Amino acid sequence: MDLIPTPDQVVSAAANVAHKVLYGGLADLRPMPRTLIDDGVLREVYHYRPRGSAREHGDPVLLVTPLAAPALCFDLRRGCSLVEHFVDAGRPTYLVEYGEVSFANRSLGMEHWVDEVVPAAITEVSKHAGGRPVHVVGWSLGAIFALLVAADRPDLPIASLTTVGAPVDVTQVPLVAPIRPFLGLGGERAGLVTQAYRIMGGAPKPLVRRAYQLSSFDKLVTRPIAIAAKLDDADFLAQVEAVDRFTRNMIAYPGRTFGQLYHRLLKGNQLATGTVSLDDREISLADLTVPLLAFAGASDGIAPVQSVRPVVDLVTGVDDLRFEVVPGGHLGMLTGRAARGSTWRIMDEWLTRHATPEPATKATKKPAKKPAKKTAPRKKAASKQAIGTNPDRRYGSASSRSLAADR
Repeated sequence: MDLIPTPDQVVSAAANVAHKVLYGGLADLRPMPRTLIDDGVLREVYHYRPRGSAREHGDPVLLVTPLAAPALCFDLRRGCSLVEHFVDAGRPTYLVEYGEVSFANRSLGMEHWVDEVVPAAITEVSKHAGGRPVHVVGWSLGAIFALLVAADRPDLPIASLTTVGAPVDVTQVPLVAPIRPFLGLGGERAGLVTQAYRIMGGAPKPLVRRAYQLSSFDKLVTRPIAIAAKLDDADFLAQVEAVDRFTRNMIAYPGRTFGQLYHRLLKGNQLATGTVSLDDREISLADLTVPLLAFAGASDGIAPVQSVRPVVDLVTGVDDLRFEVVPGGHLGMLTGRAARGSTWRIMDEWLTRHATPEPATKATKKPAKKPAKKTAPRKKAASKQAIGTNPDRRYGSASSRSLAADR
């Protein structure tokens, strides 16, 4: 609003406040409809259903969530949902998430996600989409997992890889750089952080939530002023509500995975060297060969541009590489209001560029026949096609739809 609000701004602000009080909020937080197609230990793979009678076309897109963050990052709210954007475009859209992490999962390490979760999700999505290659899109730590998997498993059906806000060089992260010299004091076993995550079995949800909030401390402090200044902007207020819900739904880190991330990526800064060590092997980013699109957020405090850009020099085996700096912070660059005209538009261009050509269909032409003698009309033979195998038929009943799904 203006310093001296206009009558229209006053009316809009009053309407927004009334709507908030009467209906609990302005944001449309309905999730996009989806169906579970595969699951395992801390692995749930979903397919987002097309709208109405719309048909999907082209290669599938798999969205890879990070640890600790909910899948809401890709489906924040109607109008600011990457899932909704892809579904409306007719793209077969899938997502892998991990469910609730508990103390019982404390022994799971990075290998669980790099060796099992993400590869299994890619394989199942390709299978569900008729064997087509998969465009993998990862955000934050999900992008790092996808990057490691694509470099380690060239046999997987990956059409392209998109990373959004993946910090490669943590020495360039303002929140981390000042404390890195002190992380190794006292040795690995004597470190307070090491002992704490071992006792707690990981990083609990309240701690993860507070850490995420502190990563944008300046916005946290100025938040009341920003809301007061935007009371007449319903879209802005709806975005604030959606981000608040996202933050409230943070998930815990498993203990061993948190330890590996702390010692290898945070303290050891292994990603910046181009090689990450797992328990049984090393993964080199130079082995990545699939087309790579890497995004950095212009105002990202968790993965600033200078921490993301080094990936360009590390993926020496990639022939088609595109690096883009887009507006927004860590979450905003993915699903903020500005992302609709920046990040999403670039993704659309990228996916179209690397789309797999549709299989050629042979046109069947009937040879010309001589005029036949008139004969008595014959009865049409009964179709030999089995029930539920006709791809052109639309089924109305649940049982018929299940036959079509079992094909």
